[in-house]
Amino acid sequence: MSALPDHRAELTQSPKATKLIDLFTQFLLIGAISFGGGIIAYERILLVEKRQWLSADQFMAYLAISQTMPGLNSVNLAVLVGNHLRGLTGAILAPLGLIFPGSLFILGVGVIYVSQVNHPLANIVLGGIAASATGLLTAITYRIGDQHWKHIKSLSIIANTFLLMSIAKLSLPLVLLIMAPVAIFLYRPGKTV
Repeated sequence: MSALPDHRAELTQSPKATKLIDLFTQFLLIGAISFGGGIIAYERILLVEKRQWLSADQFMAYLAISQTMPGLNSVNLAVLVGNHLRGLTGAILAPLGLIFPGSLFILGVGVIYVSQVNHPLANIVLGGIAASATGLLTAITYRIGDQHWKHIKSLSIIANTFLLMSIAKLSLPLVLLIMAPVAIFLYRPGKTV
């Protein structure tokens, strides 16, 4: 009976020296080039692959924590990573950089939409944006799932969660109450994956 590796020590390692302006600028770029759920993939590319500010396990741990907090996962993740890299100042600058471009864009689109609400092209554009966001979210889910697509336990949890949310149309809190104990039982310490 082998225990799973303990990643708590890894999360407490001191990060590479990161300049505040670099932290802000990188999250600003992510905010400027990402759509909807795609933002998590861009954050992963930045934090794990490009800058190597976090390991893949650290990223998944922070993502899991961000999903338990109220608010947007991507913004919560920016707060957690900013805090990890540069303390309170980083926790403020990273999410500000992330939300600034989107805020400006939405403000501009809102002004245009209000003035052109009856234009037939408006609904076509919004439908195209919704389809693009759905495709991005699917691609990100596949990419973030990484090694979990290869394990029957993980696939079972993913499939059952999808069925409960999409087919049975249960609320998210109810699905979490059902699936969290199952996942914890399947991946409890002392069991091999």
